[in-house]
Amino acid sequence: MKMYLINNDYKYAAEQMLLTMFPDERPEYPEGEMQGDRAELELFEGKARYTAVCRLVRGGETYIGRSTADKKKLCDELSRSRLLQRIIKLSFYRAALASGAPRPVWGALTGIRPGVLLSRLLESGMSENAALSKFCRDNYVSEERARLCLHTARASLECRKSLEPRDICLYVGIPFCPTRCAYCSFVSQSVQRSMKLIPDYLQALYKEIDATAAVVRELGLRPIALYMGGGTPTTLSAAQLDELCSRLEEAFDLSAVRENTVEAGRPDTIELDKLEVLKRHGVSRVSVNPQTMEDSVLEAIGRKHTARDVIEALEKVRAVGGFEVNMDLIAGLPVDTPETFKNTLDTVLTLAPDNITVHTLALKKGSAIMLGDTPRPTAQQVGQMLDYACGALYGAGYEPYYLYRQKYMSGGFENVGWQRGGSENLYNICIMEELCSIISMGGGASTKLCCGQGRIERIFDPKYPAEYIEGIDKIISEKSRIKENLLWLTN
Repeated sequence: MKMYLINNDYKYAAEQMLLTMFPDERPEYPEGEMQGDRAELELFEGKARYTAVCRLVRGGETYIGRSTADKKKLCDELSRSRLLQRIIKLSFYRAALASGAPRPVWGALTGIRPGVLLSRLLESGMSENAALSKFCRDNYVSEERARLCLHTARASLECRKSLEPRDICLYVGIPFCPTRCAYCSFVSQSVQRSMKLIPDYLQALYKEIDATAAVVRELGLRPIALYMGGGTPTTLSAAQLDELCSRLEEAFDLSAVRENTVEAGRPDTIELDKLEVLKRHGVSRVSVNPQTMEDSVLEAIGRKHTARDVIEALEKVRAVGGFEVNMDLIAGLPVDTPETFKNTLDTVLTLAPDNITVHTLALKKGSAIMLGDTPRPTAQQVGQMLDYACGALYGAGYEPYYLYRQKYMSGGFENVGWQRGGSENLYNICIMEELCSIISMGGGASTKLCCGQGRIERIFDPKYPAEYIEGIDKIISEKSRIKENLLWLTN
C-alpha cells in the first residue's frame, strides 16, 4: 500500500497498523503527487491537543479515521512520542474499519507485549474490573483476549515483587537441530551437515561464558534463572552437555538460581543418558515439544519423528524424574485442521505436562513454508484452534502466565504459556515483561539489558554457528556494553 506521512515521521507505527489491518499488504513510500489506493496519515498540532487524521483511499472510495491526544498528558519526549504514535495508529485503525476491514481480536494493539498496558493500569491502583474495562475500551480488544492479559498481568506483578535490583536471568543458545523444520528461519543447516562445527562452537561458547561471567561478578549481579535454548540443546551428546553445564557452574555463582530450564525440544534427541546429565546438574525443567501430535502434520513440517516418539520421550523424562515439563504446540501448521489440532491438544492434555505453550504460526521469511505451496489453515481456522485451546486449557485447570505476539503471525493472534499448580516459568515472565536483564550467550543469543527508567539496550550474537565461531573475539569485546549499561546498579 502507498503510504504518505504528513507532518510526522512515525513509519514504524504506521507499518504496524498496516500489517494488522491489511496483512497481505507491504508499505511503499512513493514521491510526488498522491494518487491511487493509499493511506495518508497527517498530524495536526492545536493549542490543547494533537489530532491524527487518516485518509484511506481504496477502490476509489475515501474513508476517514481520527484520533486526538491531550497535550497535558505529554510530560516528556518519550511520552510525547508514545502518545503521538498511538493516535497515528488509532486513526489508521478507524479508517480501515470504516473501509470494511475485519476487526482484529487484538483491536488496535500492535505491540509484542499487550499485557504490559494492563499491568500498568493495575499498578496505578485500578481494580481488575476497571482496568479490564479501560483496556478493552481504549484499545478495542476483545474481552476474551483481555482476560488472557489479566492472568498474565497477575503473574507479572507477582514475579516483580520477588525480584531484587541486581537479579538477572542467563540464556545459553545452542543453534543446532537434527533437521530444519519447515516453519524455521533460524537453523541454517541440519546437524548431519554441520556436526563438525559443534566442537569448535562449544570452545567459542566457553570463551564467551568466561567473559560474561567476569562482567557479572564485577557488577555483583545475581543469576536467578538459567535457560538453555536453541535450536535444540539436546542435539549435543551427553558428554558435551556435561561439560557445558560444568563450565556454567564453574563460571557463574548459581546458588541463587530458582529454576534451570533446558529445551530438550525434539523427541528424537531425548535420551536417558542426556537426561541423567541434566538432572545431575540441577536442571529443573525441560521442554518436550511435539508442535503437533498428528503424523501427517509432522511430516509436512519436516520432522523426522512420530507422535508416538513424543510419548516415549516423555516417558524417559518421567523415568529419570525431578523435572517439570513444558510441551509446545503450534496452531496454523501446514495440512493441520481445527479437528486435527483438537486431537493434538486433547492428547497432550492426557499427558498432563506442567506447562503447555500454544504458539500461533509465524510466517517467517526464508522458511520452507513461505517458499513452498503446502496448504495452511486460514486465519479463521487458526482462530477456531486457539478458541478451542483456550476453553480446553481453562477447563483442565491451566491458567495463562505469559503472552506475546510476533510479526506476520497467522491471523494476528498470539502465543500463550499456560501453567497449573504454580509452575510458572520465571525466565519466560522476566523476558516477556522486561522485569530484569537477560544476559545471553551463544549463536543467535539476544542480550536484553534493563538500563533504568524504561530504557532497554540489546546486544545480538551472530545467528549461525560458523559466523559465531569466526566472530568470537568481537563478541567478547561487546561484553563491555553490559558494564556500561548496568553500572548504575553499583551506585
